[in-house]
Amino acid sequence: MEKETKPIAIAFYDAKSYDKVSFTETNRNFLYNIDFFDFHLNEKTAFSAKGYDAVCAFVNDVLDAKVIAVLKECGVKLIAMRCAGYNNVDLEAAETAGIKIARVPAYSPHAVAEHAVALLLAVTRRLPQAYLRTKTGNFTLDGLTGRDLYGLTAGVLGTGKIGRIMAELLSGFGMHIVLYDPYPAREWAEERNFRYMPLEEFFRICDVISLHCPLTEDTKHIINRNSLSMMKRDAVIINTGRGALIDTQALVKALKKQEIGGAALDVYEEESRYFFTDWSANVIKDDVLARLLTFPNVFVTGHQAFLTTNALSNIAEVTLGNVRTFFAGEPLENEVRAGGRT
Repeated sequence: MEKETKPIAIAFYDAKSYDKVSFTETNRNFLYNIDFFDFHLNEKTAFSAKGYDAVCAFVNDVLDAKVIAVLKECGVKLIAMRCAGYNNVDLEAAETAGIKIARVPAYSPHAVAEHAVALLLAVTRRLPQAYLRTKTGNFTLDGLTGRDLYGLTAGVLGTGKIGRIMAELLSGFGMHIVLYDPYPAREWAEERNFRYMPLEEFFRICDVISLHCPLTEDTKHIINRNSLSMMKRDAVIINTGRGALIDTQALVKALKKQEIGGAALDVYEEESRYFFTDWSANVIKDDVLARLLTFPNVFVTGHQAFLTTNALSNIAEVTLGNVRTFFAGEPLENEVRAGGRT
């Protein structure tokens, strides 16, 4: 008589309604035991992973050395990140504990790039203000003057999959495309007549700067007081990457002094407390975020650039595929290791 194999058990943290729908549907092909938890994974909640083979985490879960030590004690063997970013994971602690980390390197680069374009159009054409006016029957146009994107210079900082798609989309508007990346994709750029340039020159000539680089020690606060001072007074910054790419306090100061034209942000440096939750009936105690929301030339969305049906399906498929690959003892293609090794 064959021994019955116990289904793999996964503890799923910070589960939203759309996560439950997409993962439940995709899991029909995997048949794992998934328990969805609405709360974040952190030091206080990590013991809830006891008895699970793997945990599934997101960008605002805490996976530091203390949490990973608890997960090891609970018997967890795999941390399956359902996102591309992993800067919230202590990779060295995970490696020491013998817990593997897997991620979803590219779930829908088009979703993020298209959202970045939407942010750009919203802030440059004053669409949020126009929408709020017409909802109340106010059809005046004073204060809604925008400007053409055609002929402007768009700078794409980071030319991975999302950055390259963004550059091509903006080129379709008739914008001149310039690029910065320490690891340039030169063949792609040359085919499309896009130009890489040094960072200081990049900041000085761009009318629009869109951020698509990973968050590392080198890129943290790449938008700071110094780089902001180099920019045109009507330059617009778009960020769908990571919040800490921007020194937000420096951005607020530049906006107050009218040293730049505006910003459209889908991510925020200290977003973990506020994003993905409803604060409409509460006081936002983060003074920097509260101040950002008051600027008429700032448009903020709550980390939704990834949120399309296509992307959610891809995220679920790759995440659960990573789980299957790991427990089958096969090479884990999407593994992330200490030192940036994948």
